[in-house]
Amino acid sequence: MVDLKSQYKKIKTEVDAGIHEVIDSATFIKGGKVTDFQHNLETYLNVKHVIPVGNGTDALQIALMVLDLKPGDEVIIPTFTFIATAEVVALLGLKPVLVDVDFDTFNISIDSLKKAITSRTKALVPVHLFGQNADMEAILSIAKESNLFVIEDACQSIGSAYTFSDGQQIQSGCMGDIGCTSFFPSKNLGCFGDGGAIFTNNDELAAKMRAISNHGMVVRYYHDIIGVNSRLDSIQAAVLDVKLKHLDEYCNARRTAADYYDKAFGQTEKLITPTRSANSNHVFHQYTLKLNGVNRAELQKYLAEKAIPAMIYYPVPLHFQKAYQDERYKAGDFPVAEKLSECVMSLPMHTELSEDQLEFITKAVLEFCK
Repeated sequence: MVDLKSQYKKIKTEVDAGIHEVIDSATFIKGGKVTDFQHNLETYLNVKHVIPVGNGTDALQIALMVLDLKPGDEVIIPTFTFIATAEVVALLGLKPVLVDVDFDTFNISIDSLKKAITSRTKALVPVHLFGQNADMEAILSIAKESNLFVIEDACQSIGSAYTFSDGQQIQSGCMGDIGCTSFFPSKNLGCFGDGGAIFTNNDELAAKMRAISNHGMVVRYYHDIIGVNSRLDSIQAAVLDVKLKHLDEYCNARRTAADYYDKAFGQTEKLITPTRSANSNHVFHQYTLKLNGVNRAELQKYLAEKAIPAMIYYPVPLHFQKAYQDERYKAGDFPVAEKLSECVMSLPMHTELSEDQLEFITKAVLEFCK
């Protein structure tokens, strides 16, 4: 699904130099490369504050912690997403309120979102799934009208941007009150371990999130608020700082691969290619097909026999997960998410896909779908 080894070989000299610089300095936590990367990412995103943290899940949790929400406060999230989006809500004693998604874009349904807001709703967490931004203009309008916080789950969408109706273009994760991303190795901007970051233009929230991520501490050994231990280490920051210079190149390589897939699969009704929203430049963290009348398990098995990986993101929507079953929800309540969980399939998508590989993959898929 990814080829991190080939990607590393192309930037090996830069990455190795950065890692050795950290080792020579012995500055492994905070400062040095972490500060450099933070500032460079702030410039890239055109955002005031980047707070590097240990991983994308921590980023989401800290973003919720800073809002001073109370147990039982409702947080709206899509039911078709990775578990971390719901996990942090539940861990903090908040009430996850699930909503359906849009069949074309996989992102949160605006109609479902509107219907889910109650007097207990305090925040919305739109997920920019598979590398495409949710309909943020509508989401921000709804949030303003209802006085709600917006936390963007941009863990799959760094490098993409959203264009508003007035022509303003803003980077993914930088439109709401807070944005969160992950630097898991397979992400579009990935490190060599775990890592994540939080984005905001709010000075007060930024200062508090920095403290929360460092045990609630501003002055050493004086703990003003309850915090956690979540820091990006310097070696990961060194890797990310090198990769950040190539991020646009990486995103373009993914789009080129997606174009090839689109062209190859566009002539059959059995394969529905990803919709690209006019106001979001998709960065294809995943290339996800919707299968129409195709036996997914058999196709996956057929591809595996040819050494072609294919993944299902996600086979079980949140309301069917054992940990999140709730008497409020039953089968049929989220028909789009339920349908998607039965028909989606993601093909290899990364920066190193060659035309020969793409031809081999597409021919195999089309051969099965004849």
